[in-house]
Order: sequence, then structure tokens, then C-alpha cells
Amino acid sequence: GLMKLMNSDYDQPTNIGNPDEYTVNEFAKYIKELTNSKSVIKHLEATANDPRKRKPDITVAKRELGWEPVVEVKTGLTKTIEYFASVLKEGGEIVPTGPDAAKPKGGGHK
Repeated sequence: GLMKLMNSDYDQPTNIGNPDEYTVNEFAKYIKELTNSKSVIKHLEATANDPRKRKPDITVAKRELGWEPVVEVKTGLTKTIEYFASVLKEGGEIVPTGPDAAKPKGGGHK
């Protein structure tokens, strides 16, 4: 979807995502399961405008780009996790923010 949007002449806001409805908690559980993580999922108070569920309306993407997702959410998460695991294996830990922020060492991932 992102590639189609970038390569199109359409320049308005467009939701690119899976129109199936998931809670953030469901995503957290999927990721924890798929990564075999021992992490604890912490439930914090929602902000005033925080949606309870995520379900993008992809009508514009379908109409303007001729795009809709073909990969199921769990499959996409699995592929994403595999990609980042390979990046970490090749280049080392990524520290995204703070005084110790660092990119992976090495030549990068291809």
C-alpha cells in the first residue's frame, strides 16, 4: 500500500492498514507470542482521545490506489519480526532514543 501511494499522483491523507479490527492488547499478545517474549504487558490509562480499537477505513486506498491488504495480520507481524531479528543478528542491538541511541553496527541490512 505504501509503495502504491508513493508511486501515485494521489497526495491526500490515506489510511494504509488492515481493516480488520484489533485492540492494542491483542497486538501486544500476538507480538509477545510470536517473539516468545517474557515481557509483561502493562495496561495504562488511556488518554482522552485514545481509540479503544484500531480499524482503519481503507476506502480511499481502494478507490484511489486500487489497493487493499492481502497479507493477514499475524503473517505480516511474523514477517516483520523475522526481518528485525535478522537486522539485529547482523548488526547488533538498536537503541532508538536517549543518550545511548545507536544504529546497528555493520553494513546494514539488504
